[in-house]
Amino acid sequence: MEQTENNLLPWLVLKSVPGVGNLLFKRLIHQFQSPDRVLSASPEALARVEGVSDRLALSIARFRPSDAVKRNLGLALEKDCTIVPLTDEGYPPLLKEIPDPPPFLYVRGKLPATHRSISVVGSRHATDYGIETTRRLCGDLAGLGWNVVSGMAVGIDTAAHQGALAGGGLTVAVLGSGLERVYPRENLSLFHQISKNGAVVSELPVHADPDPHHFPARNRIISGMSLGTVVVEAARQSGSLITARLAAEQNREVFAVPGSVQSFKSSGTHLLIKQGAKLVEQTRDILEELSFILQEPPPVPDTDDKKDGRLSDLPPEEQRIAASLDAYPVQMDDLARRLQLPVAEISGLLLSLEIKGIVRQHPGKFFTIADAAD
Repeated sequence: MEQTENNLLPWLVLKSVPGVGNLLFKRLIHQFQSPDRVLSASPEALARVEGVSDRLALSIARFRPSDAVKRNLGLALEKDCTIVPLTDEGYPPLLKEIPDPPPFLYVRGKLPATHRSISVVGSRHATDYGIETTRRLCGDLAGLGWNVVSGMAVGIDTAAHQGALAGGGLTVAVLGSGLERVYPRENLSLFHQISKNGAVVSELPVHADPDPHHFPARNRIISGMSLGTVVVEAARQSGSLITARLAAEQNREVFAVPGSVQSFKSSGTHLLIKQGAKLVEQTRDILEELSFILQEPPPVPDTDDKKDGRLSDLPPEEQRIAASLDAYPVQMDDLARRLQLPVAEISGLLLSLEIKGIVRQHPGKFFTIADAAD
């Protein structure tokens, strides 16, 4: 659709009619094919649509656009935002299928026209384990042609986008604010990276603030754009669990990455697994499930072989150290006791491995195996 005020204004006008929510908007478009036809329909014709009362039908028929609606449209076009209506061929195909899709999306960048989308969400206060696991999974998925969808929050969301970008793929960020109100501000650089390698989208006017009530509604778009949702590190009271619930209600797949049984940050993901979410240890676990939906064999990267390949050229004593580490941080003194080696010797070997990019050091002399993408 050509981006002109004349053909886009009816979409914004109908959305601004009090009483016309997303569900009813979709019904009206299904009945009348376009918002301008809805706005020009008789009250009698409007009242025949399920959910439209006589009073609402009269309000729609008599409604006139406010100056605020026109200003918002003009500002969006001035700021180089693309507005993608529900009937546009560029509208995300999976999102159209949910009961209450946004009537239109404000977009920076280019939306991937594919069903091969997977959403990855999780804690804002993520551990190193959660960050590394998310980057690895999303890097693998992106490398295999999957679009990664997330919410651009700090923590797991940021790691999901970064992993997809590092994997050379596309990623979509769904904001709980307008596109001129980037939130969180520390992700402004990431916002621009995503705009060049995918899209940043919102259903909110471009200057809408990141109000708390925007985020639960935002979550239905994240899950709705995807064949499945992967949750990495979520407490029991977590917005990520809302996204997982919405995914299930939308008849999409739900996946969960297990964490430490001693960490409250994984209590929500463990609850999802108890409730039937598929446990994810590696990319294969996601692709095997989704390949049935797509009716195609899953292409699978063998990340374990990648790790073994990195270790095979190391001296035996360094191989032993690296083989003892994974994504969970281990304190150097604990590692020395576990391997029954002097701390001084362990320290030297870890330094050598760190220089080679095989391990990563964290505050407190904790160590993890480094992501192969690092």
